[in-house]
Amino acid sequence: MNRDYRSMTQDTLFIRSRKPFPDRFAGKVAIVTGGSTGIGKSIAEELCREGARVSFTGRTASTGQETEEEFRKAGYDVMFIQGDMIKEEFCQEIVDRTVKKWGKINYLVNNAFRFIDKGRDATEEDWYNVLFTGPVAYARMIQKCAPHMKKQGGGAVVNISSVSAHIAQPDRWTYNSAKGAVHMLTKCAAIDLAPDNIRVNDVSPGTIWTRETLRGVWEASPDAREAFFKELNRRQMMQRCGEPVETAGAVLYLLSDDASFTTGHELMVDGGYINMGPQGIKETALIQDAESKK
Repeated sequence: MNRDYRSMTQDTLFIRSRKPFPDRFAGKVAIVTGGSTGIGKSIAEELCREGARVSFTGRTASTGQETEEEFRKAGYDVMFIQGDMIKEEFCQEIVDRTVKKWGKINYLVNNAFRFIDKGRDATEEDWYNVLFTGPVAYARMIQKCAPHMKKQGGGAVVNISSVSAHIAQPDRWTYNSAKGAVHMLTKCAAIDLAPDNIRVNDVSPGTIWTRETLRGVWEASPDAREAFFKELNRRQMMQRCGEPVETAGAVLYLLSDDASFTTGHELMVDGGYINMGPQGIKETALIQDAESKK
């Protein structure tokens, strides 16, 4: 798809949507960490569109409150809980407030994750922050939600990992190691919670347009903006990057009864990126793309 990236804005970048399954999650309660923006916000919204009641978290009060107001205006039953996932007491607060408000927990989506990409210059504080807001917080949330899911006869957890859990990338010791830990946590939790009818899976997105991937883009010149988008698109098998709603659809599938016999599984939402070798996409595709612009 040829798009005019020079004149693109934050309001025109996202063009994709999905058709919800009405009432698929009616009467269910979900927690989505990091649900104020980006992928987490899209997951929370899509769950609401299919009937769920959703608690979502975020570190920035103003952003979370804006999202909560937006959701409430749309008629969704939501609760924003502000805090930092690095704190175990906050993890407990999320669970306690959700159960107090709605009486149960059916689903957990672990999404909040500090984007700390450091290499040989990583400090002890960098490691602590990325691990304790990432895989450690994921584990804490699973531990605290599992008893409530068991009371409901079972439940489902989806951990958001990344293609970065599988590949080496320059100057990313911290982020990639932490995402790799999420992948193994998913498998171990899945085998331990299976007797309680709690399924645990993970979704690994590739390059998705979010606040992190778009940092600084809108302040750049039109030429620089166009070059940025084209370069990232060129690296993808599908010659485009993904949108948050495309990750949300995969997460909702794994939470739903359609995935009732799926646990300990990783679902890649990367446009085929992880399957490409060093040659990338076919040169003919690049030539055709260039020819179409003449």
